[in-house]
Amino acid sequence: MAGWIKFDTRNKKPALWNIAVLTVIAAATAVILMRNEGEGNALYLSILLDLYFFTVIILLVSAFFKQLQYNPYSYNTNYYTGFALFLLSVLTTHIVLTVQIVRYPDIYGGSGGAHIERLARILLESAKNYMFLSAPFIFVFSAALCISNISLIRHEGKRFVNILGIILSFLMAAGEVFLFVFDTCVSGSGTASWLTELFGNLFAAVYLYFECMLIGAIIAKAIAANSEPEPDRDFLIILGCGIRKDGSPSPLLRGRIDRALRFRAKQLAETGKDLVFVTSGGQGSNEVISESASMKRYLMEQGIPEEQIIEEDRSTSTFENMKFSKEKIWERNPEGKVAFSTTNYHVFRGGLCARRVKMRAVGMGAKTRWYFWPNAAVREFVGLLTEHRGKQALIFGGMVVIYTALTLAVYR
Repeated sequence: MAGWIKFDTRNKKPALWNIAVLTVIAAATAVILMRNEGEGNALYLSILLDLYFFTVIILLVSAFFKQLQYNPYSYNTNYYTGFALFLLSVLTTHIVLTVQIVRYPDIYGGSGGAHIERLARILLESAKNYMFLSAPFIFVFSAALCISNISLIRHEGKRFVNILGIILSFLMAAGEVFLFVFDTCVSGSGTASWLTELFGNLFAAVYLYFECMLIGAIIAKAIAANSEPEPDRDFLIILGCGIRKDGSPSPLLRGRIDRALRFRAKQLAETGKDLVFVTSGGQGSNEVISESASMKRYLMEQGIPEEQIIEEDRSTSTFENMKFSKEKIWERNPEGKVAFSTTNYHVFRGGLCARRVKMRAVGMGAKTRWYFWPNAAVREFVGLLTEHRGKQALIFGGMVVIYTALTLAVYR
């Protein structure tokens, strides 16, 4: 992954002003075409929307890669991926309309308000159509997510965070069933007709948005988990987790330490540059020593000199791991390049916490059992929604405005 995309190589966050400018231009052009009664305007308007959606998708994908270069541990990666997928579903539906206009101009083309109504209806129903097409995938994914969470609970216990996947799998399947029942059984006339249409299409759009954001969270976590820092690090933080009753590292923690040792060996072989380990983890109420001390002892058993190990033994969470480790590192070298080692499903969360304490650190992930992965992605998805409530409110508000306007265009 390090050869595919270089993390932390940009100092500026990607800007999306180009999408805003493009949207204004496209909207102005669309209004002109709608007001013009000329023949063929339906085709021109349809092509305009196709080009607009396609260009915005390209710009979002470009922003995604630039975000990886600036800060791969950001929920912006989820937004860029999610919106690109959402618009791809709309574009796919709209391309079908364009083809229909070319093949059957007498039915789908023409001038005046009729073609505008058809275009608006296609856009309105695009999310709903995509939901129905993707229903088999959703049911299979929901079943797999539920199975993985059952395995997680069997191995890790019945904590609330361990059942998030089961809750989400139920909501995803229930959403598909609800829309199908609503679309086939609910109808109305007059005002009730367009309100019913608005609710069904808006529900589908919100559902599809959530689906795309979940896929975005999975993609972001997978990229973070499979990345590796450049072999030029000065410090390598090892994030702690549970230890055994005798004070030795648990298999999960030993995996993190071994991953760090392999990186050090690779860096020495490639560049000749050595690094300093930072063992980060406090002492739990049921632990005989701190996680930091356990890791230090293990590292020394593997031949690492004590002077190359910094102990950080106050932290009780990932955020504190990064906060207190930064303090230790800054005491030695504020300009030092930092990496961190954790379990693969935890890399994104670790990087997120590092950035919150204003430390640029690139993570590496140790392999773990398969059933940790789906629930970890769900937790990041939930984090995206809860930690960015303002953005979510703006997005939902925008959806309501757009879908209301399109519905009124159809039923005016």
